Amino acid sequence: MCGICGIFNLSDNRPVEKEILLNLNATLKHRGPDDAGYYIDDRANVGLAMRRLSIIDLSTGSQPIANEDKTVWIVFNGEIYNYLDLRSQLLTLGHRFSTKSDTETIIHAYEQYGDDCVHYLNGMFSFAIWDSRKNRLLLVRDRLGIKPLYYYLGPDLLVFSSELKALLAHPQTPRDIDLNAVDHFLTLEYIPAPYTILKGICKLPAGYRLIVENGRVKTEQYWDLEFQPVDLDEEKILETLDDLLRDAVKSRLMADVPLGVFLSGGIDSAAVVSYMSEVSDLPVKTFSIGFGDPTYNELPYARLVSNQFGTQHHEQYLEPNIPQLVENIGTILDEPLADFSVFSTYLVSTVASQFVKVCLTGDGGDEVFGGYETYVAQSFDQRYYHHLPNWIRSKLLPGLANLVPPTPAKKGLINKSKRYVEGGVFPAYLQHTRWMMFLSDNQKALLYQPEMHSALGGESPYTTLQRFFSKAASSDALTQQQYVDIKTYLAENILTKVDRMSMAASLEARVPLLDYRIVEFVLNLPSHMLLDKRGNKKILRRIMGNRLPQKIINKKKEGFSVPVKHWLSNELQPLMADLLSDNVLRSRGYFNPDCVSTWISEHTHNRANHSHRLWALMVLELWHQQILDQRPAHSRLPDTPVFLSSI
Repeated sequence: MCGICGIFNLSDNRPVEKEILLNLNATLKHRGPDDAGYYIDDRANVGLAMRRLSIIDLSTGSQPIANEDKTVWIVFNGEIYNYLDLRSQLLTLGHRFSTKSDTETIIHAYEQYGDDCVHYLNGMFSFAIWDSRKNRLLLVRDRLGIKPLYYYLGPDLLVFSSELKALLAHPQTPRDIDLNAVDHFLTLEYIPAPYTILKGICKLPAGYRLIVENGRVKTEQYWDLEFQPVDLDEEKILETLDDLLRDAVKSRLMADVPLGVFLSGGIDSAAVVSYMSEVSDLPVKTFSIGFGDPTYNELPYARLVSNQFGTQHHEQYLEPNIPQLVENIGTILDEPLADFSVFSTYLVSTVASQFVKVCLTGDGGDEVFGGYETYVAQSFDQRYYHHLPNWIRSKLLPGLANLVPPTPAKKGLINKSKRYVEGGVFPAYLQHTRWMMFLSDNQKALLYQPEMHSALGGESPYTTLQRFFSKAASSDALTQQQYVDIKTYLAENILTKVDRMSMAASLEARVPLLDYRIVEFVLNLPSHMLLDKRGNKKILRRIMGNRLPQKIINKKKEGFSVPVKHWLSNELQPLMADLLSDNVLRSRGYFNPDCVSTWISEHTHNRANHSHRLWALMVLELWHQQILDQRPAHSRLPDTPVFLSSI
């Protein structure tokens, strides 16, 4: 696990400057505090560098790594869980290894299979291979997008890295804001690939590779979900999935350092603990955090699971210094990401990193097993709500909902109903993603300045999502929705959050529920095995029925979140006033200060819940100041710890 970066000067006779390459690499130190390395091929104007968090082969696994004759070099971020089997196969084919690392296995697989080597890898990865024999650079991102890869392609330059911040350390990378990406971000709370917040800088999409050869650059998709119904009876399906889950967890216990697991109290992380306890030779270490608001606190459920499996449970009840925490998060985020659960992931990563270097998580379970309430909402919409006259759905009910103030609880009937009605104003063809969007066209008309409106000439968030809906059009409604989430929300929100927040604590996070074999199998099951009138995650609940406490099996989804909507009216109100002041907003020129001021007033007086919109605007301004403007972090705050106290 590490951070990687590199430079390829495409014009002749322009060697890579070592100082620039090392500056890029230095920005990634948090991703790999244990080791650093670089390689420069002056004959071809190529440089590769990496920072390493040592997990496997602690003594000889330093990177970059080369093949036997030093003609092929690699820098690699991630883990290959089947590398021992692959290594054995390659040894029988005559390959010679100088290390025991999974990184070197990729090199020899590339020599043996070329670009198709990626099909032999089961893991999370982004890597760059420089083949000096062919004057060829290969960049690859894993199937699901667990590991990130950014790049800038200029007229005579390619720069790539695990994080956007590293690209900004190169003097030739652009700094111009992509306002279409801003529109995506404010609508979705994340920026989908290939877009980034900066014009000209791209994210390599999940399941893609980029190839530079003979002066030509191309990107191509090497993996996608294929929709082929599983031809097995129900009992065999349950047995097969049970085996896949067990093997996915077991393979992710591969490490030469201590491991643990994030335990949130939901069925996904509990399932991981269950299988981990079964296949591990050592007691499982579990990590949970809690907050003061009982509707945001799942510690009692986590204790149930810990007690059942006898884990070494580390539980901390946190009272964070919220303004300081926000400033920390702003520094960590590579580009704007407004998901509230970044806080929880960062805090639990910080706690776990005191004891282990690797943690398994339950992320991906909602996308794979149909766990989101938006899937249920879409089913209700199709059966009932959609048949109401348009004027009732678009005008009457939203007007009535606005008259009812939000309640303090995280969810509850009133808050759920208000969110449902709000999502109903988005186009019906967006299906369940209507309830995963946070800025409507009417709200944009109030928020965006005329210059912002006129600059939006690219692909809208609706079009981006619709493109993926179209690719899965032949599937049933639930599978179609899961496919869209896996390609967008999962890769560029959930997994981005997990990567950035865990790496900020120099902790490796592994996601066994996103083993590509599980994803391919489950998304080809009949949808009634995942979702029916009685609830969601039906098949996972059946498999775990005799393994977990019934309170966990029957528990409704809560989400790994924090009370941001309360913070904005209390601890964060001064910081919000600072970041979203009239002067700041007018200087940026994107947004109408009167609209933002109205939202702040309505939110702080509990007349409306604008937490998602206000927090997204704050994140955008924090990113502007801390990443783009290079304003020192914590410049507004005294130097106080993130955790005021913990129990």
